[in-house]
Amino acid sequence: MDRFAFIIHPLEREDIYRKFSWAEKMPETVVDQFVKLIPPLNVAHITGIKSKTGKEIEGYFIALPLTARQILTLPLEKVLKKIIKACRMAEDLGAKIIGLGAFTSVVGDKGITIAREVDIPVTTGNSYTVATAIEGVKLAAGKMGHRLDNSTLVVVGATGSIGRAVSLMMSRDVKHMILVARNIERLELLKEELQRVNPKLDVSYTLNVGQAIQEAQLVISASGAVEALIDPSSIQPGAVICDVARPRDVAASVSRERDDVLVIEGGIVEVPGEVNFNFNFGYPPGTAYACMAETMLLTLEERFEDYSLGPIIEIEKVQETLQMAEKHGFKLAGLRNLERAVSEEQISEIRRKAEEKFLACL
Repeated sequence: MDRFAFIIHPLEREDIYRKFSWAEKMPETVVDQFVKLIPPLNVAHITGIKSKTGKEIEGYFIALPLTARQILTLPLEKVLKKIIKACRMAEDLGAKIIGLGAFTSVVGDKGITIAREVDIPVTTGNSYTVATAIEGVKLAAGKMGHRLDNSTLVVVGATGSIGRAVSLMMSRDVKHMILVARNIERLELLKEELQRVNPKLDVSYTLNVGQAIQEAQLVISASGAVEALIDPSSIQPGAVICDVARPRDVAASVSRERDDVLVIEGGIVEVPGEVNFNFNFGYPPGTAYACMAETMLLTLEERFEDYSLGPIIEIEKVQETLQMAEKHGFKLAGLRNLERAVSEEQISEIRRKAEEKFLACL
């Protein structure tokens, strides 16, 4: 049976506390030093994945004991060395491909150096992440009554690998697109690229997240920031926000304070078979992040090759992952927020509240 592996890591210190309860009582500096000393760990054997073609595979979760902040702030060489060590552990377990999860997929050159240093193929899973984020936004937009061709889409983190691919794939669907990132030169280059793809697209850019979101009916956010970027004050009533980022770009207060806004999590899919992850990462049984699922899809296809690496996601690969998903029985896990399904009744209520606020402003 073919095997894969997927690297996970604690996004925040709270994730460490769930594994090491004693750490919660220790100073944060002590906890940070402690996790830096722990080697990668084989934390779960994944079983029960069965394609609708009949093929079965298994895998492993390899934990890298570094938080998101540590991955971004520690010396790059030390972080890469630890990730490579985790990849070699996966190879020793018989994995034929490894997926880089969360911030291990963005550090340095987005997997290229890691792929050169290990003897098994590597993927970030970003191609299928883009595909499912777009699926989710289109589904949510329809339920909230938004026509894509009459909507403004904001892409936060637009010049990143996921943001750029999302922008390109949505460029023919929406009326107006606002790109948000931290580098003006890269934003200008992306604007020019989008206008070559669709000269009729009304596209602009800004460094100001809040200002952009005030104008948007649709938002896809994939910034790679450590702290939340989207707060309750700047969002239009009735807006749809798809948060692809981990840690989340959307502050938890948005769901608490804005009952007129639909927030969804990007990239959550149903995995075929009687899958048992033997690890709780906060989602219902049988569901996984799309980046994990891409690693599974490549294993089912016996495509043991480097995939979705570097700063450029190929649109052809995004489309290819959708074809693989259809073939093997992977599909979008409905609309979800804060690890829970968003029901039709909840969406109807959000839409009603949004219409009330809109009418009150007339």
